[in-house]
Amino acid sequence: MTPSQTVGPFFEFGLTTNPALGCMALPAAKGEHIRIRFRLLDGDGQPVPDGMIELWQADASGRYQHPADSQAQEPDPAFCGWGRLGTDADGTCTFETVRPGRTPDGRGGCQASHINVSVFARGLLARLCTRAYFADDPMLGEDPVLRLVAADRRRTLIAQWNAASGYWSFEIRLQGEGETVFFDV
Repeated sequence: MTPSQTVGPFFEFGLTTNPALGCMALPAAKGEHIRIRFRLLDGDGQPVPDGMIELWQADASGRYQHPADSQAQEPDPAFCGWGRLGTDADGTCTFETVRPGRTPDGRGGCQASHINVSVFARGLLARLCTRAYFADDPMLGEDPVLRLVAADRRRTLIAQWNAASGYWSFEIRLQGEGETVFFDV
């Protein structure tokens, strides 16, 4: 039996050739339009220039663009809820989206505003799943998923506002000191 190996990555010419996939909201989309910049780093803190980030999120009213979301309100037709970009030489990519609304937690409550994030990179045999929450959200302490994470590791799931650049910033560390919390889904 031979050990498994990763092949590639081939994201750049196979899956991330369309930069329009980073724009998830048309100008008519409801809610607060935001930019969120992701930075992918390896275990040594070095940029991963050939990774791929995928986002899946609710619209501004907390509704997913998916038939399994049975909430009464209709999804925003000017918002797709999904995006995909490759990381550049600095390990970064920036999405244009809307700040997601709170979504039901399945137990009668709501989750804090968040974006579901999938990470693909060299050396990974399967995607890594995490979440990006927003630092200024007063509901962070109420979120049932975030409360499952050890208090000293929650900061790895919090996007920070960068006022000088006008975007949210979220760093993903694949391993090592400050490793991002990943979920087994």
